[in-house]
Amino acid sequence: MNRWLVNHVVASPNCNMRKRPISMVVLHYTGMKSAQEALERMCDPQAEVSAHYMIDEEGIVTSLVPEEKRAWHAGRSYWRGEADVNSASIGIELVNPGHEFGYRPFPEPQMDALLPLLADIMDRHDIPRANVVGHSDVAPARKQDPGEYFDWARLGELGLALEIPKAKMNLFYDNPGAFYLALERFGYDITDGRAAVRAFQRRWRPEIIDGEIDGEIGGILFELLLERDIGRAR
Repeated sequence: MNRWLVNHVVASPNCNMRKRPISMVVLHYTGMKSAQEALERMCDPQAEVSAHYMIDEEGIVTSLVPEEKRAWHAGRSYWRGEADVNSASIGIELVNPGHEFGYRPFPEPQMDALLPLLADIMDRHDIPRANVVGHSDVAPARKQDPGEYFDWARLGELGLALEIPKAKMNLFYDNPGAFYLALERFGYDITDGRAAVRAFQRRWRPEIIDGEIDGEIGGILFELLLERDIGRAR
């Protein structure tokens, strides 16, 4: 932890030992009515949920779990072959009421606090851009956060996540199964195919989130796989 980037330390008991080296960052929204309510829940042993960091809408960063410990933020999840995402990741909760309580854009002070914290974590743990993901990416059947208002494009421009490619062509796969296999190859859990498509749309083409496979998301997925195959999507 870089103490210059953290405003408060509030120790959560909800953690245990890691079984994997750190290779990912998972971004969340709290999905609760207030920052205090979220903080209390993440420090409640009965809740069995936590994160390494929470950033409120004013940009105040609170550390809850030391990075060397396994926080309980991702739940049942999967990304690029890793099924113990909690062990392999650092979890950052962004205070936002979420889709249940009045989802809204993430304010500038919050983003201004996230960017240097994320950059520092990525640098210290050598985390590739492709492994900076949202909760919906790693748990598409269960989660929607951080959601369609999160500014992934900004992170991509700063080298803190993969850039969002433009589809150079509308690409229609031969059948839905072919698209799902390509989506799995990129990293998603496709157990619930429609949910995986919605998660992909929410991250890479948030203007339309309907779970339907179309030529535009086919083209975007093709560009992402192409970048990965030539070694640029790290």
